[in-house]
Amino acid sequence: MSYMTGGLVMLTEMLPLLPPSERKIAQYIIDNPEEAISLTASELGKRSSTSGAAVIRLCKSLDLKGVQDLKLRIAGDLQKTTDYGLRDIVPNESITSIIDKMTNNSIHTIRETAEMLNTEELERAVHVLKDAERIHFFGVGASGIIAQDAQQKFVRIDKTAYAFTDIHMAATMIANATEKDAVVGVSFSGETREVAKILKLANNQNVNTISLTKYGTSPVSEQADIKLYTSATRESTFRSGATSSRIAQLQVIDTLFMCVASMEYDKTVKHLNATRDAVTFLGDCGKGKKRGI
Repeated sequence: MSYMTGGLVMLTEMLPLLPPSERKIAQYIIDNPEEAISLTASELGKRSSTSGAAVIRLCKSLDLKGVQDLKLRIAGDLQKTTDYGLRDIVPNESITSIIDKMTNNSIHTIRETAEMLNTEELERAVHVLKDAERIHFFGVGASGIIAQDAQQKFVRIDKTAYAFTDIHMAATMIANATEKDAVVGVSFSGETREVAKILKLANNQNVNTISLTKYGTSPVSEQADIKLYTSATRESTFRSGATSSRIAQLQVIDTLFMCVASMEYDKTVKHLNATRDAVTFLGDCGKGKKRGI
């Protein structure tokens, strides 16, 4: 993207979680974004009946570098010309309309997730995964499918990777993990108790920990050394939000994978070719049996 975005999304998602003074500032900015980007921290404090210090605290709560960072993101939001808001399905909706809505929802989620990703945190995560001797992915329910997808990707480039959806199996592996390992906890809500516990167990072993949750402070993200966020897509009547959250998580996993692959490009190509040939060989074996070979 040519400009920073995501400020209004961050404010909206964090609004109910903020202390009263910070919430007043956030609401003022949401209601008056064009005006807010021209104000100093002190002026923002006065307009929202708070203080400049509270504005600084708000930026810290949003995990931003400062007021200028927030203003740049809001200015980027204001330059957007297309509304990709989520839309839910309705009774007896036509197939073509559902295709359009689901496509729109996916685009919206991918764009918002790109805005949520902190490139510095992402770079830290990439280096940890590149250097890890073993990578342990853990998620429960739908997030467990994301963990399995991540394992499949990293195994293809010769990384020793595991995916767990059973907390006892995950705990058993992590009990023997070392500082050279990495644990990635996946939970869209960030509230999944099992994922938070696995990350805490990994911390006790001095293992590198990475969380992948929706934007905002949560029990899971609080346990991670490196925090990665997706769009905080809301659930809808028919849980189209659940499909969007899955797409957001896959987007981040794919980004991590591609970054690691790019850093080890020659090795990656070699391993991808080898795994592709192996799968092709299995297909050829099946054809041979059909022919009676």
